Amino acid sequence: MTENIYEVMLQNRKNLHAILTKTPKEKLLKIPAGFNNNVYWNIAHTIATQQVLIYKFSGLQMRIPNELVAKFAKGTVPDGTATEEEMMMVADFLISTAEWLKEDYETSLFQNFNEYTTSARVTLKNVDDAIAFNLFHEGLHIGQIALLLKQLT
Repeated sequence: MTENIYEVMLQNRKNLHAILTKTPKEKLLKIPAGFNNNVYWNIAHTIATQQVLIYKFSGLQMRIPNELVAKFAKGTVPDGTATEEEMMMVADFLISTAEWLKEDYETSLFQNFNEYTTSARVTLKNVDDAIAFNLFHEGLHIGQIALLLKQLT
């Protein structure tokens, strides 16, 4: 992973952290008409997906609780609720999972990878592919979050 990819990922995560911590909870959890998710779900989904794409497909233990992955994984939908504790945990994981990924990558933790073809029809053959695709995936959700926020103003 190049330093620039990491810096882009970390900046994306800082931007998401600012949205999560500065937007009123009601706004984060509201699902506008015509949408099937909310700002909060999109933010938490980026964390869950990163863990699945990079850690799980590398045959490693994910660094976040399985319950969080189950609640925000691909194919899930928000129920419009979240505890303050859960929201703070998500806020913390936005930055820590990016930092852990860099550390784990630099210490060569990722030795194996189970090839996976995404719903975007991109085949990930190794952890570098997964990291690159994850950056793209998070960009898609940042766009979705911008659209949701625009609907909520």
